[in-house]
Amino acid sequence: MKIILKEDVANLGYKDDVVEVKNGYGRNYLIPTGKAVLATPSALKVLAENLRQRAHKIAKIKADAEGVAASLEGIKLTIPAKVSENGTIFGSVSSIQIAEALEAKGITIDRKIINVTPVKQVGSYVATVKLHKEVSAEIPFEVIAENAPVEEAPAQETEAPAAE
Repeated sequence: MKIILKEDVANLGYKDDVVEVKNGYGRNYLIPTGKAVLATPSALKVLAENLRQRAHKIAKIKADAEGVAASLEGIKLTIPAKVSENGTIFGSVSSIQIAEALEAKGITIDRKIINVTPVKQVGSYVATVKLHKEVSAEIPFEVIAENAPVEEAPAQETEAPAAE
């Protein structure tokens, strides 16, 4: 079944993409929840006309996403976490903590567009922020023990690799 997405759907596609899905997924979930419409010939013509009229808006959205990606370029985050004696984190560090750390630096990013595997150990990792279907940025972050001083962490970065 071919459908036209009305909003971004994780692991499927982006708004206004024409995708092929299984009949049940389209009929029972995507169409009733308003996330998609059936890709009929008339709906495809309307989509083509809308895309033609919104071409400059789409270019502006992409340029804004590239600007946010450029602002994320030099950022390195340090996230404190409660840690056991052997370096295992109680719980995990996920996109929520990364979004909060970015918020503290003055950059508002929705946690839903931050992709990171749950971190369970102290160390250095990389999170990917998917800003647009063609624009993504990588944010390096380091997970440290909560009792370590956060303000002095950048000054001690040369000592941190020796401790690992």
